[in-house]
Amino acid sequence: MKSFGGTLVCASMAMASALLAAVAGTEPDSRTDEQGRAMISVGMADGDMRGGDNRAIQAAVDYVAGLGGGTVMILPGRYIMRNALRLRDNVRVCGTPSATTLALCNAATSPLAKDGDCNQRELTLANPVGFQVGDGVAVSDRNWSGGFCVSTATITAQTAANVFRISTPLYLDYFVSKGASARQTFPAIGGWGINNAVVEDLIIEGNSAMQTWLDGCRGGGIYFFECRDVLVRRCAVRDYNGDGISFQVSERVVVEDCVVQDNRGYGLHPGSGSAAPVMRRNKSVGNGSCGMFVCWRVQRGIFDDNELCDNKGEGISIGHKDSDNVFRNNTITGNAKAGVLFRVEDVPQGADRNIFEGNRILDNGKDGAARAGVVLTGCHSGLVFRGNTIGNTRRESGAGVGMFIGKQIRELASEGNRFVEVGADVMREE
Repeated sequence: MKSFGGTLVCASMAMASALLAAVAGTEPDSRTDEQGRAMISVGMADGDMRGGDNRAIQAAVDYVAGLGGGTVMILPGRYIMRNALRLRDNVRVCGTPSATTLALCNAATSPLAKDGDCNQRELTLANPVGFQVGDGVAVSDRNWSGGFCVSTATITAQTAANVFRISTPLYLDYFVSKGASARQTFPAIGGWGINNAVVEDLIIEGNSAMQTWLDGCRGGGIYFFECRDVLVRRCAVRDYNGDGISFQVSERVVVEDCVVQDNRGYGLHPGSGSAAPVMRRNKSVGNGSCGMFVCWRVQRGIFDDNELCDNKGEGISIGHKDSDNVFRNNTITGNAKAGVLFRVEDVPQGADRNIFEGNRILDNGKDGAARAGVVLTGCHSGLVFRGNTIGNTRRESGAGVGMFIGKQIRELASEGNRFVEVGADVMREE
């Protein structure tokens, strides 16, 4: 098919409009949002588009994106996700507060029957049962089992009983001899290379017992990669087999008034190479690792008024080139490891010029023999700790220290901090 000017685009829009009418049984609604852009709804039994899974919601998002942007409203219900809801430029997706749930399906898994080669767009599975066209999948082996080494894609076609085409090429070689496998694992909501998107008032049900692990470099309950100007507001992510909310290599991501709870990885994961993130008034509670893991090269971020409580790792972990960030008025309590950890880094990779001000850092480090509210290790400079409350709500045996300062820490300003119920306010490494 050839395209001349806008002919093909107009034809595509006409077909999309017809699809909306066919699914809903009516002509598409002409309502607009507050900016005068398209606004349509998705629901189980009501709405402009109707369905109980990710396909109906995705069709609505794609339709609105094709008009240049607008709003998709997801009506109350529990929608089963077999793939990520992929956000688009200039589209706002909003649920009904406390009533719209996106629930991950039970994951199919299979060893690969043939090696998955780098840049190949095909998977041959030993056990194809449960895999369908449209599913989100992750591919790995024992050599490449985590981080950015895992490949993620969508199944686009089934060309034989156990052979599937995928949307993007495999990033690396995955060998049968190294236990290569495909897993029906994906974020509930994802954005890849998008700009100006909004997600509001959605509940993510991660179904971790029936899902497989996907770490925050490639996934999360909500996940962004190479995105700009994205807002996530008033969402809840619970029980995801990985991180609650993660974004990587992105700029100006704002996460506010969200709850990430009982996920198996990090709660909040502002990730590699992300610039100017804002995370405020969020709750990260009971997650399987850090409440907030500030990954590599997170810079010029603002982290205010968050609650990071009862997580199984540190409250906040920060390290490799994570510079010029401000952490203000956060409550960091009851975490199994240190309240705040500066990870071990050499001089060129230090997390420099970070400010911690007005935070409550209490009752952390319960599972460590040497307890400390704040642990500064590695080579970091220009740090400011000002007006924080650090220690414990009550004195116990082995109460530890308020702040442990490693011998390589340089240019540390500690001003007006209040140390409570600790064995020692400050301990310096000899």
